[in-house]
Amino acid sequence: MDRLGSDRRATWALVTLATAAFAYVTAELLPVGLLTVMAADLDRSPSETGLLVTGYAVVVVLASLPLTRLTRRVPRRRLLTVTLAVFSAGALLSAVAPSYPVLLGGRLLIALTQALFWSVVATTATDLFPPALRGRVVARLAIGNSLAPVVGVPAGTWLGQQAGWRTSFAVMAAVGLAVCLTVALLLPADRVRSHEAGRGTEPDGRRYAILLVATLIAVTGFLTAYTYITPFLLEVGGFAPAALSPLLLAGGISGVIGTLAVGPFLDRHPRGTLLVPLGMVTCALAALYALGGVKPAAVVGLCVMSIGFSAMVTSLQNRTLHVAPGSTDLASAGISSGFNVGIATGSLLGGAVLDGAGARDLTATGAMLTAAALIVLLSERWLAPAGRRAVPEPAAAAGTPVAGPCR
Repeated sequence: MDRLGSDRRATWALVTLATAAFAYVTAELLPVGLLTVMAADLDRSPSETGLLVTGYAVVVVLASLPLTRLTRRVPRRRLLTVTLAVFSAGALLSAVAPSYPVLLGGRLLIALTQALFWSVVATTATDLFPPALRGRVVARLAIGNSLAPVVGVPAGTWLGQQAGWRTSFAVMAAVGLAVCLTVALLLPADRVRSHEAGRGTEPDGRRYAILLVATLIAVTGFLTAYTYITPFLLEVGGFAPAALSPLLLAGGISGVIGTLAVGPFLDRHPRGTLLVPLGMVTCALAALYALGGVKPAAVVGLCVMSIGFSAMVTSLQNRTLHVAPGSTDLASAGISSGFNVGIATGSLLGGAVLDGAGARDLTATGAMLTAAALIVLLSERWLAPAGRRAVPEPAAAAGTPVAGPCR
């Protein structure tokens, strides 16, 4: 039997946390699918409605580290229960908002909870199982956020188009409440976290800094191309508009495959499972630049890029738990902030490239950036030689009260 499934309570708790991740990613991206519907109903321009996504990302970037620091001594079951309860309240406020400012307030409230959720969810999940299973736990947790663009956002978009966008947000509020109650039931009794559980398995400040820089560059590169993948497929690939939905679905399914495929290797090859997917993304972007006008090559490039990026994101979280120089929660918060900065920077850079050089150069720019990120990671052996380890932060070493192991 798989040791990861040997404890039913821990396994169902992991499923619940993955469902929460699914809900957060769906809620974050839902306005993208319902942009025109919401803009018409609120009598706002699409660009103003787009601020519901941009403002959300900015709040996540700014709030991740401060909120994680403020709540380091709050037990995990209590912390996540309150976080998910506020998420549900924010989604409900969005659903009943009488005006655009109130809707924006509801969205920013959800963003505040997301900033904290992504900082603690991975460490909470891995604490439920023995340390040797850490990589597989991270991979199974990531299935939730991988499924959101494939299932959650399309379903929410369809429901919003049929019954009104407010219905979609009301459903998200109900899902958040259900997950909140389940977390309160399934997470184990709160206890003080051990010294080893609260820090990286191979703590190293330099390696963490390298990982953070590489994350920002890699995500910027990927989002430079992927944010505007639709005009690329239309203008360079020569696809008809009707083909876009199946193509994006194929990319989403490929992302789920990437998450599932990398899981079995995370515990044995934490560094290799980061380098190989990033190399796949770089090669796929380069291939799209060179062969994007050939339809079969464009489809393969899109799928390989999606597989590589999803696998990289999963491995990134796992690697963070290895090299975190102090508190793994604070390390995760830092990576989350860097990730969101990369998202915002990539979308802005991609827009500038699209307006200036054209759609084809989006993939070339993205490939150069992801290649640079790959070089940064490969330089780790020289910039942070093996054997050097950072001293953990005193607060982390002293122990942080969280949900204890459930074995």
